[in-house]
Parts: sequence; C-alpha cells; structure tokens
Amino acid sequence: CDQHGILLIADEVQTGAGRTGTFFAMEQMGVAADLTTFAKSIAGGFPVAGVCGKAEYMDAIAPGGLGGTYAGSPIACAAALAVIQVFEEENLLERCKAVGERLVTGLKAIQARHKAIGEVRALGAMIAMELCEGGDLHKPNAALTGQIVARARDKGLILLSCGTYGNVLRVLVPLTAEDALLDKGLAIIAECFDELA
Repeated sequence: CDQHGILLIADEVQTGAGRTGTFFAMEQMGVAADLTTFAKSIAGGFPVAGVCGKAEYMDAIAPGGLGGTYAGSPIACAAALAVIQVFEEENLLERCKAVGERLVTGLKAIQARHKAIGEVRALGAMIAMELCEGGDLHKPNAALTGQIVARARDKGLILLSCGTYGNVLRVLVPLTAEDALLDKGLAIIAECFDELA
C-alpha cells in the first residue's frame, strides 16, 4: 500500500479490543494502518463504533463529516473507558492468550478423533474450525457445520457458522470466561461431534 499510494484501512470491529491477544490484531502483523475501524467489544456490549487514524486523514474530514448512529452516547463512552481500565486491571491480553491456548488444545484433541475437522486455526482467542468431508479441505462440509451448530445450541452452547462455503465453526468466548466454563464448552463440542460422527 505504501509503495503504490493506497490507503490501508484495518477493519478491527471483530478482532479489536484484545480478541487476538493484542489490543488490535494488526499489531501482530507488523503494520500500521492509515485508518482503523473498531466497535463491539470495545465498550463491553454498549453501542460504540469508532475510527482512528493518521492525523493527515482524520483532519481532512470537514467538521460534522464523520458521524454515525451511535455518535456521542455518554454512557457508551463511559463503558468504553471502563473496558480499557478492566483490560489493564485484569490483564486481559494475557488472559486472551491463555483462553486461546486452552481452547485450541481442546479443539485439536477433538480434531484428532474426528477427520471432519480439517483445520483448527486461531489468533489469540479468535478461533475457527473448518469442517470438511473425510479430512479433505477441498470438500467443505456445510451440512455437518449446521448440524453441529444446532446440536450445540440444544445443549446450551452458542456457536457461529461462517465462511465462503458455510463450513467454518467460530468459537468466540468472553475473555473473562472461567476455565471451568471453557472446559464445559469444549465438552459440549466433543459430544456434538461424537454424536454426529
């Protein structure tokens, strides 16, 4: 982008606020974006969205030219400040790494027993499992993904499906979740695969 004069915009709406083990995922990529968007977990559930960036771009916007439907909520802004304080007080970036390691270890143990899990990938506590037929990543298994999501929901665990082919399970837990709760979720995922294999 620098070489060709292209504006680099980092979308950190889902990856931001420590989900990946650093406050913003791009910190792990060795890049600094010209503009960065963020939202969601930055305010612990309150409606906040933002954009920050290099002064030359942020200052180029005319007064009133940058806004949104959530602009200026004092309660949401206070919530965002409280979230940042909790990150520091509770060392949530380190907790994110521990959560990610615990979940990836558990999911890879399930993968070892089920060829349908073609890949477990993670960046901190942002985790995905790609489901396929017979271990072949070139054969996405959206049907099984949907069945796992439904079965897990019936057992009290919310999973999300995503991906171009609808065959990816997303595991996104609160960074403050206790280890016992993480283990319970892993046990439910294991049960779902055992029952549907």
